[in-house]
Amino acid sequence: MRTASSDLMLAPEQLCHRLDPETLPFATTAEVEPLQEMIGQPRAVDAISFGLNIKSEGYNLFVAGASGSGRESAVIDALRRITPTIDTPSDWVYVYNFEHGDRPNAIRLPAGRGRQLAHEMTEFVQAAQREILRAFESEDYERHQHTLATEIAERRKPLFQELTAFAKEKNYAVEMTPSGVMSIPIINGQPIPGEMYAMLPEQQRDEIEERGAAVRQQVAKTMRQVWLIEKEATERLRVLDHQMTVAAIDPLLVSLKDENENQPEVLTYLSSVRDDIVAHYQMFRSAGSGSAIEGESPAATIANLQTMGRSDFMARYEVNVLIDNSSGRGAPVIIERNPTYYNLIGRMDYHALFGALVTDFRQIKPGALHRANGGFLILHASEILRQPFAWEALKRALLYHEARIENLSEYVSPAPTATLRPEPIRLDLKVVLVGSSMLYRLLYALDEDFPELFKVKADFAPDIPWTDEHVQDFAAFVSRRVRDLGLSHFDRGAVARLIEHAARLRQHQRKLSARLSIIADIVSEAGYWAGDGGHDVVLATDVDQAIRAKEHRANLVTEQLEELIEDGTLAIETNGERVGQVNGIAVIDLGDYAFGRPSRISARVALGDGTLQSIEREIKLSGPIHAKGFLILGGYLAGQYGQELPLAIGATITFEQSYDEIDGDSASSTELYVLLSALAGLPLRQGIAVTGSVNQYGDVQAVGGVTQKIEGFFAVCKARGLTGDQGVIIPATNVQNLMLKDDVVAAVRAGEFHVWAVRTIDEGIELLTGRPAGQRDEHGQFPEGCVHRLVEERLRRYAEGMRSFTTHNGVARRPRKTSRS
Repeated sequence: MRTASSDLMLAPEQLCHRLDPETLPFATTAEVEPLQEMIGQPRAVDAISFGLNIKSEGYNLFVAGASGSGRESAVIDALRRITPTIDTPSDWVYVYNFEHGDRPNAIRLPAGRGRQLAHEMTEFVQAAQREILRAFESEDYERHQHTLATEIAERRKPLFQELTAFAKEKNYAVEMTPSGVMSIPIINGQPIPGEMYAMLPEQQRDEIEERGAAVRQQVAKTMRQVWLIEKEATERLRVLDHQMTVAAIDPLLVSLKDENENQPEVLTYLSSVRDDIVAHYQMFRSAGSGSAIEGESPAATIANLQTMGRSDFMARYEVNVLIDNSSGRGAPVIIERNPTYYNLIGRMDYHALFGALVTDFRQIKPGALHRANGGFLILHASEILRQPFAWEALKRALLYHEARIENLSEYVSPAPTATLRPEPIRLDLKVVLVGSSMLYRLLYALDEDFPELFKVKADFAPDIPWTDEHVQDFAAFVSRRVRDLGLSHFDRGAVARLIEHAARLRQHQRKLSARLSIIADIVSEAGYWAGDGGHDVVLATDVDQAIRAKEHRANLVTEQLEELIEDGTLAIETNGERVGQVNGIAVIDLGDYAFGRPSRISARVALGDGTLQSIEREIKLSGPIHAKGFLILGGYLAGQYGQELPLAIGATITFEQSYDEIDGDSASSTELYVLLSALAGLPLRQGIAVTGSVNQYGDVQAVGGVTQKIEGFFAVCKARGLTGDQGVIIPATNVQNLMLKDDVVAAVRAGEFHVWAVRTIDEGIELLTGRPAGQRDEHGQFPEGCVHRLVEERLRRYAEGMRSFTTHNGVARRPRKTSRS
C-alpha cells in the first residue's frame, strides 16, 4: 500500500491539457475555410438527415441536446440542402360556400395560382356588374319588357270587360281601386248612396245583397284569373332577367374556366358563382347599393350581409388567399418562435358591427401549420408545451393530417356559439421539435401519442472528442464566426486558447464542449477586446481577457463569499490540525457561472445505539442523493468494524454555517474522513480540502466540478498565504476532468499548492492524518497505532460500555450491530 503523499501527488502536467499553437497548420483563421457542417456530431447529423428525408407516416423529428449545442442550426443547415430539391407546395385559398355560408370551402391550387385566381375573380365581379347593368338598360331588354306588358294588358282587358258586363246585368258597377275591386249597387243608372240604401225596404235590400254576392263571386273569379296571368308574367319576366344575366356573364366565365380547366374544384366553384349571380342578379342591377335581394325579405338580406361582415354583397365572390407560394422556391421552412394555439393552427379575426363581433371567410388567417404545409415546421418543445391547448392541437393535426381552424371558445364555452367552421386543409409536412434530452424522455414516457408521431430522435452529445480533426473544425468554426460578424481573424495562439477553454467548459482533458453558442460568444467578445487593444488579429491574451471579463461580470457572489471567509465570518481553517473537522468543497451554480466554495464539515461521536445522524438530513436541508451518500457511511462502518463487535456509536455530522439545501454525494468521502478522525481521535490537516464520493467498500468515486472546487479552495489559501502544505484531495478517476487555471498550475509547479488523487479512503486518511490506515493481518488484527486500529479500539470501548451499562441496569438486551441514520 502506498503511504507517501508524493506517490499520490499530481504533476503540473496532469492538471490541465494544453494545446501547443505551433501544432496548428495555419497562422490565422484567414487561411481556414469557414465551417459548413456540424462539429463532431455524426450520430445526430445522420439522424437529422434520415428524419428529414424519410417519407413514411409518423417520422417526425425530435432533436435533443443541450441549449447552445447547435441543434437548431444543424437542422437549418440540413434543410438548406434538402428543400431546393423538393417541389414548391400548392397554394390554398378559402372561398364562400353558397350552400352553407358558415362553412367556407378550401381549394388547393398550383403554386402562384391562388393570387391569380383572387385577381381574376375581382376583375370578373367588376365586369359582371358592368355587363349586367348594360344588359338591363339595353333596348332589347326594354322591347321584351314592353312586349310582355302589352301581352298581359291584352289578356287582362277581356276579363275586366266580362266582369263589367256581368255586374251591369246585376245592376252593379265595378271600380278598380288601390285596395282592390269595389262593387257598387245601381238604381236607375245611379250608384246608391249609403243613407239611401238604408231607407230601402228590407225586401229590396235583400234582393240587392243577393245580386251583390253574385257580383263579388264573379269579381273573385276574375281577380284569380288576373293573378294567374300576372304570376305567369312575373315568371316570364324572371326568366327573361335570368336569360339577360346569363347572356351577360357567361362570356366572362369562359376565360376563367379556360384558365382553370385542370382544376375541378375551381370549376365547381365557378359554377356555383354563376348560379348565385343568376339567383341574385338584382344586387348587380343595383351595383351593390344594398337593396333587398330578390326572393329574400329585407330582414334576411340584412342578416346575410351582417354575417359576411359588411353590407357589401359582392364580398362573397372574393377569394381569400390563405397560402401564397408564388415567390417560393422549393419546400418552405417555418420556424415558429411563439407557438400559441392560434399561431399554430390559424385563426378567424373578428371586428365590431352594430355592437356585435362578426367575421367572414375573408378573415381566416393561416397558422404555422398552413405556412409550413408541404415543407418543414421547426418548434421548440418547451415553448409549445407552455402554451394552453397548443400541444394537443399539434398532435391532432399530425394524427389526422389536417389543419382545422377552430376557436378556443369551442373548448371553454359552456354553450355552443355560432361561428365559421372552415373546411380543414390537408397537411403534408414534417415537424421538427427541438428540446432537451430530459424533455424527450418525459414525453416518451407520459404521452402515448408521442412515440407514434416522433419516431426519429437526433441526440446531440454534450461534448466532442479532442482530436486533430476536431481542432481543425473548431478553427473553421471560428473562421466562419468572424467572417459572419466582420471581426478580426484569430491567430493560432488565440485558437489554441479557445480550444482549451472549450475543454474547460466540458471539464475534461480529452473532450471539448459541444455548446458552440458559448464558444461563439467568446469569439465575439475576444474580437471586441482585440479592437480595444488595437490588435490587427485576435491574440491569446484577447481570449484570456474575454474569459476574465465574462467571469468578472458574473462572480460578485464569489467575491462576497471570499470576503466573508477572509474576515472570519465564515470559519474556514487553512492551517493546523483539528480532530473531527475537515474542509469539504461544494460547487455553487449561478446559471452563467459556477464556482467552488469550501465549507467546514465536522463530526462528533459518543456512546450510542448505532445511530449516524446527518443534521442536514434531519432538518430536511439535504436532497435524496446526499441522503444516499450519507447512509453509505453506515454500510462502510459495518463492513469494516462491525463483524466481531456491535457498533455502539452515536454520531452527528454537519456542514458548519450552511443554511442552504445540500444535495449530491460528493461530500460522502469527506464525511467519512471526519467520522474516522473523531473515532480515532486523530487530527486532520486543515490545509487540505477534500471531495469525492465513497462506496460501502471504501472506494473513492468520481464527482463533478473538481476544477471549480480546486480553484475555489486555492483562492482562499492564496488570500491567506500559500504555505506549501495546502492542497485538495480528489478521486483518481477525476484526474482526466482537471482543466485548472494557469495560476493554480503555476503554484503547483512551484510547490506552493498540491493536488492529490486517491482511489480509496485509506489513501485519503493517510494524507490527512499522516498515519498509515492499516490492514488486517492473518489473525484479523490491525497494526498497532494505525488509523483503523484506533477506530476499532474506540468502537470496542463503546461496545463494552454499552454492555456494562445494560448489565448494570438489569436489562438483558443485546446492542444493535447495524447503523442507521
